[in-house]
Amino acid sequence: MSDVQGMSSPHPPLSDKGRVVSGKLANEDISIDLNLRPKRLSGFVGQEKVKENLKIAIAAAQKRQESLDHILLYGPPGLGKTTLAYIIAAEMGVNIKVSSGPAIERPGDLAAILTNLREDDILFLDEVHRLSRIVEEKLYPAMEDFVFDIFLGKGPAARSLRLNLPHFTLIGATTRFALLSPPLRDRFGAIYHLDFYDKSAIEMILKRSSAILKVPVEGEGLVQVARRARGTPRVANRLLKRLRDYAQVMADGVITREVALEGLSKLEIDSVGLDDVDRRVLHTIIDKFDGGPVGLDTIAASISEEADTIMDVYEPYLLQLGFLERTPRGRAATRLAYEHLGLPYKKVCQPQVGLWNHKQAQTS
Repeated sequence: MSDVQGMSSPHPPLSDKGRVVSGKLANEDISIDLNLRPKRLSGFVGQEKVKENLKIAIAAAQKRQESLDHILLYGPPGLGKTTLAYIIAAEMGVNIKVSSGPAIERPGDLAAILTNLREDDILFLDEVHRLSRIVEEKLYPAMEDFVFDIFLGKGPAARSLRLNLPHFTLIGATTRFALLSPPLRDRFGAIYHLDFYDKSAIEMILKRSSAILKVPVEGEGLVQVARRARGTPRVANRLLKRLRDYAQVMADGVITREVALEGLSKLEIDSVGLDDVDRRVLHTIIDKFDGGPVGLDTIAASISEEADTIMDVYEPYLLQLGFLERTPRGRAATRLAYEHLGLPYKKVCQPQVGLWNHKQAQTS
């Protein structure tokens, strides 16, 4: 991809694929996630409010001998939406069928999935915001009335066939809550937001994971990993796996504080979990645009990346740290970002002052 001047960018295009600190599921995570995934709510660490509400909903449904209301889980990737879906099925003692929005291309695909469900089964749809409009509209009566309409034939001879479906629970998961259409969003009886985990919860998850993986880790080593896990269990487990390899090859197999710091330094992950990509985004705003405000599309063009990728992948954690702020005129780096990068802070001008200075610079 070329930059705005039509010349090749000095850096390769950014991508969340392959980043150690990415919350998205990578191929290397599949086997480790299955082994480390808790099976019951009692073993699920963090998200206390969500767990408490789910316990009440599950207990009430079991007393009434009914299926659960449809559930929507949303939040950044890697926080446990899929894990919670499996746990809910286990707690209810029912089967779970798994699919995703992009995989259901036609209404016939949806019909095949729904008609194979049994009473009280759970259907888990990941990336539910990516359902096509025609499939989504077919899902509405299935969620509300547990029926599915099929049209047979074409023209005047066409007729409608209504299929009765078993009562099931749809659990939808999405990282883009705002992209869900209001009609679909309103059909979920319970909506839960999963937030980033605090450091103590990440340490508990790492302690559990290290025991399952049989990785010797000292307390200070866990602390260093937890500080850089970006509040995301999947990132924490991935870092633990990388440090296990480093400790076995470069040390005596034990992840001590020193081994953790050395291994994380090799991965170019700093003290708060930023990697080279995150620092490039901040440096672009600070070095090229005097700290901002600068429009998202301008940032994207400057670093050869899609604006949606910056907004969905890189911004959330920078905003959480307070390194970035959104203003009516665009993104701006904060004092904390300057301090973290070791740069002298330049106060961002107010819109009127900044515009006056820009005009003055052009005429001087």
